[in-house]
Amino acid sequence: MANDEPMTASVAGRYASALLDLAQDQKAVPAVEADLNRFDAMLHESRDLHDFVRSPILSADEQVRALTAVLARAGISGTAGNFLLLVARNRRLFAVGDMIKTFRTLAARARGEASAEVTSAMPLTDAQMIALKAELKSMAGKDVVLSPKVDPSILGGLVVKIGSRMIDSSLKTKLTNLGAALKSST
Repeated sequence: MANDEPMTASVAGRYASALLDLAQDQKAVPAVEADLNRFDAMLHESRDLHDFVRSPILSADEQVRALTAVLARAGISGTAGNFLLLVARNRRLFAVGDMIKTFRTLAARARGEASAEVTSAMPLTDAQMIALKAELKSMAGKDVVLSPKVDPSILGGLVVKIGSRMIDSSLKTKLTNLGAALKSST
């Protein structure tokens, strides 16, 4: 599927777009998305797995063998499992995080939803997630799928990326801005 959109022009975008087309043909988008989300969570939880997918030292065969074991243990198979193994065979495993992120965005768009990355200093409660979804829905004019991340370095508040917009209400940014304002006023 040829597309001039910047999101799908990158390597990650081309892989994600091809996977979405295949998943749509198989009517398996929710299952593929769930498996990719599980793998993405594993990437964020395991420093070893993160380092493994980014390693330029391992051969494609070594990556495929190790990834096969990881996927079997995680119960990831079918289209998503085959996709991840293809990415490893093609020596593109280093970009798998971006591929998953782009797949989520494209899948949400295909469903008529917007996707938003939400970074907070601490995990958000269910009530906070519901309130944030409602607020973003009123702002975007459509349902919003949230991808929450925790980054204690922002100290407090939220950083929300929805489409090309970023809303940064983090305490870290506010303190940085305050410091800059104080320096410029002296």
